[in-house]
Amino acid sequence: MKTAVIIARFQTPYLHEGHRQLISQVTENHAKLIILLGVSPIMGSRKNPYDYYTREKMIKKDYPDVIVLPVSDHPSDKTWSDNIDHLLKGVFPAEHFCLYGSRDSFIPYYSGKFETVELPEHGDYNATELRKQYADKVFDSNDFRAGILYAYYNQYTKVYPTVDIALFKNNKTEILLGKKSTNNKWRFVGGFADPEDDSYETAAKRELTEECGEMETGEMTYETSRKINDWRYRNEADKIITLLFSCNYISGTPAAHDDIIDLDWFKVTDLPQLMKDGMLSDEHHQLFNFVITKYLNL
Repeated sequence: MKTAVIIARFQTPYLHEGHRQLISQVTENHAKLIILLGVSPIMGSRKNPYDYYTREKMIKKDYPDVIVLPVSDHPSDKTWSDNIDHLLKGVFPAEHFCLYGSRDSFIPYYSGKFETVELPEHGDYNATELRKQYADKVFDSNDFRAGILYAYYNQYTKVYPTVDIALFKNNKTEILLGKKSTNNKWRFVGGFADPEDDSYETAAKRELTEECGEMETGEMTYETSRKINDWRYRNEADKIITLLFSCNYISGTPAAHDDIIDLDWFKVTDLPQLMKDGMLSDEHHQLFNFVITKYLNL
């Protein structure tokens, strides 16, 4: 008799009735069951919030006799299929297998040598909607709080990309700077890049518009990048790296918006004295030094 294999993700906070019916239907016809859990290369995301070990424990709690193994995602369907075949035959060389999935499952992407069987859906269960239902629930338990720690400590440390803009006018002799309410010092305008931005240039143009209003400017030109000692991340493992862009002012009236409370034009030749007098944001000192060195030839 062939060994049954279910290939799925089980990216839910609990085994719902659809999972249980799937397992029950498969085990009716097979004495042995293996569940292969898809493992994403992304650690901790909205689509894949639970790591392999968490999902394995969830399954083994109710089905201790089921063998659970990880199978990593791969950009090549052919390689992914070969990896599944090698995994199964490598761990169970004497076994023959039948792979089970439901509608919208792995089956259209699998090109390996084992038989596949598509089973009907068991109820209207949507893993994405189920994750959304639990995404904002807060539980008063030690396990819940421990789970939050586990999730954060098992993520990769991150770099948050931001963009800053040096807007010049009068043949690059003047530069526009802004102030934030949290820091009464002059700084470059800018902010975080968004997933919706097509490029960092697009992000820079968007941030300039959001913080300074509608203006006509020239093309964004990449200047340099620096790690920023942002006060919010000073004691965190995650950090900010910003990309500095420059562009030329053409027309329009800059007006402070968003988290910018003041805007003004400064002569580039005044930047060294402004820095010496402590009027420029400490977080942007490296960026100001770059601009001073490049545009004043110091």
